[in-house]
Amino acid sequence: MKTKKQSHAPSILSVPRSKEQAKRFYDRISKVYDYLIGAFERKYAEMAVERLSVEEGEIVLEVGFGTGHCLKRMAQSVGKMGKVYGLDISSGMLETTRRRLAKAGLMDKVELQCGDATTLPYGDNSFDVVFMSFTLELFDTPEIPKLLAEIGRVLKLGGRIGVVSISKENGKSLLLRLYEWAHRKWPKYVDCRPIYLERSLREAGYEIRKKEKVKLFGLPVEIAVAMKES
Repeated sequence: MKTKKQSHAPSILSVPRSKEQAKRFYDRISKVYDYLIGAFERKYAEMAVERLSVEEGEIVLEVGFGTGHCLKRMAQSVGKMGKVYGLDISSGMLETTRRRLAKAGLMDKVELQCGDATTLPYGDNSFDVVFMSFTLELFDTPEIPKLLAEIGRVLKLGGRIGVVSISKENGKSLLLRLYEWAHRKWPKYVDCRPIYLERSLREAGYEIRKKEKVKLFGLPVEIAVAMKES
């Protein structure tokens, strides 16, 4: 998949914490994540899943599946002939998700794995759909195009990618500036930061098919569905 020439957009903040620090942090909060953060993010993640329109028989990957709510929903959508894969850096999140899927009787439909998404452990052209929710903005700025290129490698021609992300597009509000200040001050804990989602997808060579902006406690959030066309 060819990438397009990058534009000269205003810079986004870096993510200075290491992958190992991220893993330890999410391992620690995995059992309480839904109560601290997940309950607020889930509404928008599920909106994105609806817009992806996952169909019976499709092969789906979720990168950064967290506590597994969307994995469960997509596993129900793909039916008997489909399958859902999940990759997350946190073994704690994996165990929480495994329990949720087992309780729902869906473990035979899902394959879970721990790992770094910038090097996806899957073959070329493996998936009909790839999904990420509040995950892309956790990667440091140079890693975003690398991750999107890896997704393009494993996504089939004509496949769909759905992403939810805190957005820096038109984000000049005081609340956004305060959030970015908190990220600078406590990057190990406020580890995500606003990014240019639509721009990043276009520069990675994807064709935007659906997009909308919503608010999460006043913070701008983008939901985008795009297609791999080459």
